[in-house]
Amino acid sequence: MTAMGTIAGTYSGRSSRAADATPIVFVVDDDVSVRESLELLIESSGWQPETFVSARDFLAHPRALVPSCLILAVSLPDLNGLDLQKRVAVERPDMPIIFIAGNADVFTSVQAMKAGAIEFLMKPFGDHALLGAIRHALERSRRALEHDRMMNALRANYRSLTPREREVMTLVASGLLNKQVGGELGISEITVKAHRGQVMRKMKADSLPALVHMVARLGLLTAAAA
Repeated sequence: MTAMGTIAGTYSGRSSRAADATPIVFVVDDDVSVRESLELLIESSGWQPETFVSARDFLAHPRALVPSCLILAVSLPDLNGLDLQKRVAVERPDMPIIFIAGNADVFTSVQAMKAGAIEFLMKPFGDHALLGAIRHALERSRRALEHDRMMNALRANYRSLTPREREVMTLVASGLLNKQVGGELGISEITVKAHRGQVMRKMKADSLPALVHMVARLGLLTAAAA
């Protein structure tokens, strides 16, 4: 099993449940005809639509814990689309944005794309173009949520280690042999082996390369090598 596979095994149950849930496509547009037409298109494509007339209404809605994306109008009655995009990037980083606009200028579209928008569609746009953008956005969201769950599981495993086990883990991951780790910490090689076994069990690592990969993902490898 690969290092990624080992880590993934710690949260596969929750990840599977999230993957099976119906993705949500949020729409923020103050034009009722646009909201209604997009709602029908989204539903007919097998996704769950959630529509809002303003940015503030959308922000009041709880963050989605399933793959999701946001179809966002540039012009809105309160916050404009670019301002909302900034909020979403901070508060809901796993939610990609697809902009739609009727008369936006080049500067606005460039700003939106530079800030990470998946697509910027000018009205009238075809269903095929929008559906393709939605599929791309939902896949990106799914990967982001999967990464978050993996990291949360990894951090939880790390928190279960004792201070000594953490020391042993970082030194082992830096490439030191058990005898060298013992010399660094002033403990016997046998004690190092015992701690190392506990580390492998608690971190759910099935090999040393898998453990090194986990240490690197936790941002501890530089400290271990110092």
